Amino acid sequence: MIRFVIIGLIALVATGCTRIETGEVGVRVGFDKQIQPGELPPGSFNQVLIGDVLTFPIKDVNVVIENMTPVAKDNSTMKDIDIVVIYNINQSQVAELYSQKSKAFHAAQGGDIYLMYNYVVQTARNAMYKAAREYEALDMADNRQMIEQKIRETIQRSLAEEKLDGSLTITQVLVRNIQAADSVVASANELVRSKNELKQKEVEVKTAEAEARRMAALANQSSQSIAYMQAQAMINISEGIKTGKVQTIVVPANFNALMLNK
Repeated sequence: MIRFVIIGLIALVATGCTRIETGEVGVRVGFDKQIQPGELPPGSFNQVLIGDVLTFPIKDVNVVIENMTPVAKDNSTMKDIDIVVIYNINQSQVAELYSQKSKAFHAAQGGDIYLMYNYVVQTARNAMYKAAREYEALDMADNRQMIEQKIRETIQRSLAEEKLDGSLTITQVLVRNIQAADSVVASANELVRSKNELKQKEVEVKTAEAEARRMAALANQSSQSIAYMQAQAMINISEGIKTGKVQTIVVPANFNALMLNK
């Protein structure tokens, strides 16, 4: 009989306890629904027969924000921007954050409560929209790291203003996707095509000019060559006459006219 009682007590204790997992912190809620001070550390077993225990992930909480459409510096609306913000919660501040901050700041999922999750979502969105105004739509992808840095700095300033910088730490900001509007991309492609066509035409004009200069040079050389050949021929004839190798025939200037009259 005693054995069955012991087994029953062990089963009751086992089912009436919860374990705080690694990377989480627990907070006890009394039977009166009041949050008790102090945090329950990872790895601890805590009874839930009287009252309850809430668990809070505090390490590397990922906030995924998708489908943002901020306005760029050139006043074009981006097609899509997705970012990820990773933050940690100070373990010693868990009970205070949950009991004193608005419940709208937190998010519940899978039995856990993600402290300040919704707050980080809204602050990060505002930071992204602010950072986007500093860059042209087509320049954002090339300035991804700068945008990540600006978002992180903006969130950290907001935390400091709210006296939350000691409770929450932003560890990383990642810009996963940046897409400009289709019309902006099409205009950019058209501009590139026009520039390429202009460059091609400039090359064709330069080629034509070079060919014209070459032909002109050849023509000049040709005329000089003919004149040289004529002059050389006259010199040869003159030398032949002097040496008696060529008989001199005097042709009147109006030779053709005399032939006609005859």
